[in-house]
Amino acid sequence: MHKTIWQTVKNAIKTDMPSQVFNTWITPIKPVALNENELILEVPNQFFYEWLDSHYKDTIDRKAINNKGRPLNIKYTVSTEKKRIINHIDTGIDKHKPTPLTFINKNQRFNSFIEGPNNQFARAAAMSVAKNPGASHYNPLVIYGGVGLGKTHLLHAIGNNALANGKSKKVVLETSERFTQEFINSIQKNTNGEFTKKYRSTDLLLIDDIQFFKGKEQTQEQFFHTFNELQQLNKQIVLSADTYPGDMMGLQERLVSRFQSGLSVDIQPPDFETRVAILLEKAQQSGLELQYDLVELIATHIKTNIRVLESIIIRLLANSSLHGKEINRDLVEEVIREKLGKEMILELNLEDVVKKVSDIRNFPVKIIVGPSRRKEIVKTRHLAMYLCRELTNNTLTSIGLFFGGRDHTTVIHACSQVEKVYKKKIAVTKFIDQISRDLSVANF
Repeated sequence: MHKTIWQTVKNAIKTDMPSQVFNTWITPIKPVALNENELILEVPNQFFYEWLDSHYKDTIDRKAINNKGRPLNIKYTVSTEKKRIINHIDTGIDKHKPTPLTFINKNQRFNSFIEGPNNQFARAAAMSVAKNPGASHYNPLVIYGGVGLGKTHLLHAIGNNALANGKSKKVVLETSERFTQEFINSIQKNTNGEFTKKYRSTDLLLIDDIQFFKGKEQTQEQFFHTFNELQQLNKQIVLSADTYPGDMMGLQERLVSRFQSGLSVDIQPPDFETRVAILLEKAQQSGLELQYDLVELIATHIKTNIRVLESIIIRLLANSSLHGKEINRDLVEEVIREKLGKEMILELNLEDVVKKVSDIRNFPVKIIVGPSRRKEIVKTRHLAMYLCRELTNNTLTSIGLFFGGRDHTTVIHACSQVEKVYKKKIAVTKFIDQISRDLSVANF
């Protein structure tokens, strides 16, 4: 029966999807079982699931109906980890009993969380809580920041660590939306006692995206009492949000007050070095060989969202493993353009800049980067170094190495000469503006 239903769903999906996309992302899916209104599907690996979930979730959900025309609840299992079920979407809790333990992603641990200046404090606070839940002053711990910066990863890491060290026998991790849905279901089915027991008997409660409690008065009321009871019992509470608790709108003042009673830590967008480290780690985990210059290219353009960084690695892996494409600069640029839009200005490299200077000043590149001390060549070299600093994301050290293995202090001196001496001349200013303009236009 499950095979027949899945074939029907596939046929419906096929009409809304290009054949190449369908063959790549739908055909490899295998039906495993059908339990009432729940269809379990098997996908080849974790990266396949992540990509499917990000891009084709809505399409599958719309077409997923049983032979009676009723919506199906879709769940996935990864073929390499057949015992692990990933909740793709869940329309409600069990009619008879609450969920004893929420799924915690075992891959999201502290050792897989890339630390940088943007998240050091948050990670340290999370580790402290995980080691001794409820025993510190960090209760509640609120981790806040923008989308895709690692808040959810830290919640899962806390849960994994607490379970591993035996400090917490019962850990519940839910999104605020799931908490709300379970609460509504408990009212509809008259199972409020079971709902209350689930959340108020836990040793460690982790709630993701609490900002979605906004405007849900009864849910806020229920969570307020849950919060109070757990605190009185010295049970640990960890929350994530998109903004500082004191700045949240649409939440009860007494609830906001409770959120502010512990420790609030923020996560900022990662710096360039941290983004590079994240990409290298993700590529290694995926078994993807990625040249460092391509890693730098990705890190230069994807600046604010770690999930997007990871999705690019997944996309490159898909192109490599499923389509046999070579992972080169052209492919990486194509994937970046898909994420950022067609009008993205791709990163200039040092060769681009120096070649442009060479063309206009009529000196060969090898002369500009070479040891010559002729006055005009030195001036040209200084201008080239300055433009490399202004128009590329390369470090001063990298620029110096490109210019014949020179020290970064040489680059600093060159840039200083341009700013203090050369730019006083109109011709030099026009030269700099022309190259900047030409290179920018050329890279749309």
